[in-house]
Amino acid sequence: MTSAENSKNLRTLALDGLWRDNPIFRQILGICSTLAVTNLVINTFVMCAALTLVTAMSCLTVSLLRNRTPRNIRMMVQTLIIGFYVVIVDVILKAWWPDMSRNLGPYVGLILTNCIVMGRCEAFAGSNKPLAALWDGLFSGLGYSYVLLAIAAVREMLGMGTFLGWPVPYFSSPYWDKWIIMVMPPGGFFVLACVLWITRSIKPKEAKK
Repeated sequence: MTSAENSKNLRTLALDGLWRDNPIFRQILGICSTLAVTNLVINTFVMCAALTLVTAMSCLTVSLLRNRTPRNIRMMVQTLIIGFYVVIVDVILKAWWPDMSRNLGPYVGLILTNCIVMGRCEAFAGSNKPLAALWDGLFSGLGYSYVLLAIAAVREMLGMGTFLGWPVPYFSSPYWDKWIIMVMPPGGFFVLACVLWITRSIKPKEAKK
């Protein structure tokens, strides 16, 4: 494969992860964390960084070991690899940011069972080269991240009148009656439904043709 073809392939993988095959609004995956941690932007940012790191590194590792892993135990190997990176992230958070670790509760550990991570390892990393696998995992994580951060920004501003803990003009004023439901699970369902409606209303050029 030439460098031009390789660059085109990487661009395609990036676009797939960010838009055309986005884990949230195209595949409807990772919904548990979408609803659980998006009431505050800072919590969401840390969760997204953790999932993106785990997805990228797990995909890279699975790809590096793809020719040495027997097919009949590949799922167990993938789970072990994902678990290894999840434990590293969890230990780092508990050691360096214990308050955030408590805020996220079990959801960092539950990255192990997140369909996005296992899905990319099984569907792509197990049959592609390491660079492509790393790129695919990275942009799948980033595609997940920007959607969650957008949801979190809306929920925090409407529900608490803040952004990253800082008061937002008007939303933090006496004129705005805070929507407490927005920081509760039903608020997550509502904002996610709006995101799905908007993004699925935007038709890709290929679909229009």
